[in-house]
Amino acid sequence: MKNFVVKTIANAGALAVAVWLLDKITLTGDSTAKKAGTLIVVALIFGLVNWLVKPVLKVLTFPLFILTLGLITLIVNALMLLLTSWVCGKLQLSFHVEGFWTAVLGGLIISVVSWALHMILPDED
Repeated sequence: MKNFVVKTIANAGALAVAVWLLDKITLTGDSTAKKAGTLIVVALIFGLVNWLVKPVLKVLTFPLFILTLGLITLIVNALMLLLTSWVCGKLQLSFHVEGFWTAVLGGLIISVVSWALHMILPDED
């Protein structure tokens, strides 16, 4: 359970950095508390999408992972971010990613920040 909370906080922090750095990734809300709550829900959705969809997509694109020496990971991460944005739109959450290239850059930022936060935050392992 502790590991789940740490990963959710790390994802929320990484998403917050991406929202802060990129104009085309938006998170709107009336107050800071509402934005923080929305960010936690978006982080949960992002984690769920990465847990359910990403492994299947990685298996389907395995030859491309070999061919591109892993650079296809940037595209897969961008697709996961776009899927998260789409799900948030369906759930009436105020999180939106505008465009594929914004998603690629956002996915890169989220990966780097999430990795750094996982190094800092305590973990069960």
